[in-house]
Amino acid sequence: MAAVDIIRVVTEVNSEGKAVFASVGAPRSAEAGGMNILNVWGSADDGSVQVGNGGTVEPVLFPFFPTGHGTRFCVVHFPPATAEHGTDGPDPEETQPGLVGAFEPDSPGMHVTETIDYGICLSGSIHLELDDGQEQLITPGTVVVQRGTRHAWRNRSDEVCTMVYILCGAKWA
Repeated sequence: MAAVDIIRVVTEVNSEGKAVFASVGAPRSAEAGGMNILNVWGSADDGSVQVGNGGTVEPVLFPFFPTGHGTRFCVVHFPPATAEHGTDGPDPEETQPGLVGAFEPDSPGMHVTETIDYGICLSGSIHLELDDGQEQLITPGTVVVQRGTRHAWRNRSDEVCTMVYILCGAKWA
């Protein structure tokens, strides 16, 4: 199965106070660490979220992981285990600031973030690995609530896995 095509529809209020479609099309795409990431939307970490008329219809390039009151909405296409990952292309720290830097150098893919992440599997399958080696197979329709734990995503299949993520800034208890 191929990666799921994503179309983003953004609405706003026009100068006459009417709801209108501000943008319809594919969200901005970037490659990072072998993954294809679609940046659907993001809100400022300082909580200054605005709705209505004005502003941009493209998400600002924030650090990948939100802090404070920030949110991120992205779709990630994880390549199959058999896919070759080239090193050509843009620097992932430029296209997805903070993402690759969060991964542990001695444990590829493992990372911890100060966020609450909601993940939904749309297609394919992927294993969610925790720091003690426990794994859970995630399949279409599975919803994950990731609460600041050390983890990694492992696509061991021969097809692309498409995951939707909503990341919310949080604080350690």
